[in-house]
Amino acid sequence: MTAAVRGLLLAAGLALIGYGLYGLLGDPYLTDPVDVLVWGFGGLVLHDGLWVPLLCLLGAFLVRGPVLRGWLVVAAAVTAVGLPAVLRAGDDGGNPSVLPLPYLRNWLLVLAATAGLALLVALVGRWRRRDPAAGYRDRRVRRRAPRGDRS
Repeated sequence: MTAAVRGLLLAAGLALIGYGLYGLLGDPYLTDPVDVLVWGFGGLVLHDGLWVPLLCLLGAFLVRGPVLRGWLVVAAAVTAVGLPAVLRAGDDGGNPSVLPLPYLRNWLLVLAATAGLALLVALVGRWRRRDPAAGYRDRRVRRRAPRGDRS
């Protein structure tokens, strides 16, 4: 990717962030915008200071395959988003339209669907690496020598 494209994407991303902050802090329903900024900063610290390092350590020490590691990241993100609704199921305060769906079932279905997709990706990857002439032995990837070492 060229430097010009990167610069353009960076400028577009910063413009979208600025527009979002302008809309958020200019919302007439917010009575104290400082509370929103404190909440956002707390979420950033929790995410980058606890959640991501924990997932990286678990992934590095417990999981070897990239497909399983990727699925665990997806499962963690789905759980982080869906767990509050799962834990509050049935606590509607007399208003059945607050939490109207079976969130536990739906969360488990999403985890099962993403696990099935990860399994499919792993099986396709294993099938593609298989050498039909040698049975189930994996083909080794031949790497080229660096340019300076070629004769």
